[in-house]
This record gives sequence, structure tokens and C-alpha cells, in this order.
Amino acid sequence: MSQHTGRPVSEVHVPAPGGGRLWAERGGSGSPVVLLHGSGMDSRLWDAVLPELARHHDVIRYDARGLGRSDEPERPFDDVADLRAVLDHFGLASAALVGLSMGGETALDFALAHPDRVTALALVGASVSGHDWPQDPGTTAYAEARRRGDAAGLAELELSVWAAMGRTAPGGELIAAMVEENAARRIVSEQYLTGAPGRPAEPRLGEVAVPTLVVHGDRDHPEIAAIAQRLAADIPGARGHLVPAADHYLPLRTPDRLTDLLLAHLPA
Repeated sequence: MSQHTGRPVSEVHVPAPGGGRLWAERGGSGSPVVLLHGSGMDSRLWDAVLPELARHHDVIRYDARGLGRSDEPERPFDDVADLRAVLDHFGLASAALVGLSMGGETALDFALAHPDRVTALALVGASVSGHDWPQDPGTTAYAEARRRGDAAGLAELELSVWAAMGRTAPGGELIAAMVEENAARRIVSEQYLTGAPGRPAEPRLGEVAVPTLVVHGDRDHPEIAAIAQRLAADIPGARGHLVPAADHYLPLRTPDRLTDLLLAHLPA
């Protein structure tokens, strides 16, 4: 985290359910907010958003199981239980959740499983459990790279499909570093990832009872746009925003615009 007022930055390792540790960082002051990154990434996704956010909120970010600085799993796990462990470790009865892609899916699943522990949702380029993804050459190639354990191939696909604006666009070098450094670990961790109890979320969107912001970039994958439209339409009171000049890695492509949207949405 960069300079901000309030709580000094602290890095901790949170005990993960079933063994291992999750790397987490906390700083800032105000109402609590937890940032959740997507698959094949780590919490560096939030580097450009976090400094301003932490001037107004008590912000926690952590690396999902097997990614970034968190331990690789050795047995089945689910991301909802891991998020609960993070909240419990920091003594938070409830928090706002901001999640991108897989992180948005986890945030939504958590809100349905533990509605009393979520004050607001911000779903950024989010996936949703239960969504039927269309088969296309990209998804087929993804599955094949995972099956072969081809980390380099998986990273190349991730960058071409999801970071379509390339390395020269804002955040490009960090995006490439995250994807390439996490590719091999992603293959391992995804083999152990299980669905959380209560899934799928897609047919249950009408049950979400907290203020919800849905954001996606105009250069993101077409299916993410379709999911965003569904989320905004089916979650009661949800507000949708399309951000220009952003692909799937929106927090690094257009951090100022996303920060403004988050600060306007999150509880004071």
C-alpha cells in the first residue's frame, strides 16, 4: 500500500481452513472493505486502487489459496470458507466486498451464504456460479492447457483473451507479471477448488439484499458483458456501469474511474 491516513499497514498470514496460510494485508481507516482478485492473479491487481481507497476505508486484500504469497492447497478447499476465515481473523462481523472475476463470484456466493456479514457488494468484471459459459476455441484451449499442465500456454491464453489491450496499455507490465508468475500455481490450486455450499448463485440473484454495484469494461470478454447485464437486471436495486478503455483487468487499466465508483458506492 502507498501512503494513506489511518491504520498502519500490516501484513499477516491467516490460517486457512484445512491447513496452510493466506497472505493478507490491512491498512487505512473507516468502514471495512475486502478486495478479492480473480483466478490466475493475486492481490497486486488492486495496487493502483488501494491507496485512495485506504484514505476512506479500512481495507483488507489477500491472495487467494495457492496464488501470490498464499500457500498452495494440499486438499480440497472453497473460496467462500477462505473469505470467512479472513473476516474472522481480523475480527470483522461484516464488511463490504469488492471482487473481480473469480473474486466477484466468491463475493456473491459469500453474500448468499452469509448475508448478515456483507454490507455492500461491488462486482467488477465478475463471473457468477451456475453460469453456462459457451464453448468456443478459447475455452477449449484453456481446458486443454490445464489438462496438459501447460503453464506457459495458459499464461499466453490469459493475456491474449483477458488482457486484450496488451502490455503497452496502463498496468500492462504488472498484469503480465502476475499472470506469468501465477500460471503454474493456478493449475495446482484449481485442481483442489470445490464449489461452496449453496451454489449456484445465478438463479438466486433475487435474494441478494445489499447495495450492489456492477462494473465491467468495454474491452472485456463478451460473456462478462452478458453476465454484468444479468447481474444488474436480477439483483434488486443493483446499479450497472460500463467503463470505457478497460478490459478484464479494469482496476489496473482505469484505476481512477473505478476508485471514484467504489467511493461513491461503499458505505461511509
